[in-house]
Amino acid sequence: MDAFPAFFPLAGRTVVVAGTGPAAEAKLRLLAGSPARIVRLEGEAALDPASYAGAALAFIGSDDDAFAEQAAAAARAAHVPLNVADRPALCDFTTPAVIDRGEVVAAIGTGGASPMLATLLRHDIEARVPEGAGRVAALLRSLQAEVREALPEPHARRAFLRAALSSPAAEAAAGGDMETARARLREALASGAPPPGRIEFLRGVGPAERLTLAAARALAAADVLVLDDGLDADVVALARREAERCAASEAAPERLAELARQGLRVIRLAAADPDPAEIRALSELGAEVRVLPVAP
Repeated sequence: MDAFPAFFPLAGRTVVVAGTGPAAEAKLRLLAGSPARIVRLEGEAALDPASYAGAALAFIGSDDDAFAEQAAAAARAAHVPLNVADRPALCDFTTPAVIDRGEVVAAIGTGGASPMLATLLRHDIEARVPEGAGRVAALLRSLQAEVREALPEPHARRAFLRAALSSPAAEAAAGGDMETARARLREALASGAPPPGRIEFLRGVGPAERLTLAAARALAAADVLVLDDGLDADVVALARREAERCAASEAAPERLAELARQGLRVIRLAAADPDPAEIRALSELGAEVRVLPVAP
């Protein structure tokens, strides 16, 4: 990873856009609708460090090299993270191609090497992100404290939230009925019934490109990874970093079934095709078991 991606909260913050011309106007369009206070600087004001004091971010756009360099020096003197359009050597950060769904924001960056490639990838991903995704995120944010209080155990909370993403509450939020969405989510929270967990088998010998979308999503949502020896490192790398990991030799069927009863999502990464006897033993213990397909 050549650059670390990060998100800066904008509510209550000040963002400076300095300069004139198409580059500065593009930054203003990028920030349109944000909750930040946008300060536009031109001329001598853009060259004064005091103009940037207290800003969270600064963007500079200008066709004038001398102006861009002096404005960058002023922003840097004020200790403000800085982006200068088309001048990566002057930047503290680059501006990614952004997918904006309100509470849900995705960004694709190339470190300034190919903005056109980032834009093309953005269009591909944007088509996969539902318009209502931001409202679902807003629903979960609004009840975040209630969910944490009711479910202090991280595994239980994660299982509840995972189920909530495909629940009637999420459907109502995506459709814009936030009052109904909150009521339904509170009903689910009050029921106290943990969402059912499952055990999913996946052949993990690689290459990672052969994984289906369902398999990749399952790895990204795993609570527990049960690992054989001889797995493809690229496949294992797709799993959720925070997932608990254990060797298959240490994971008896009784233990895996108990984890599933607790509402956890267990991924059994195998170095060969799943063992029918192991699947049968888990099913007899009452666990929901699924074998994830691998693309041909």
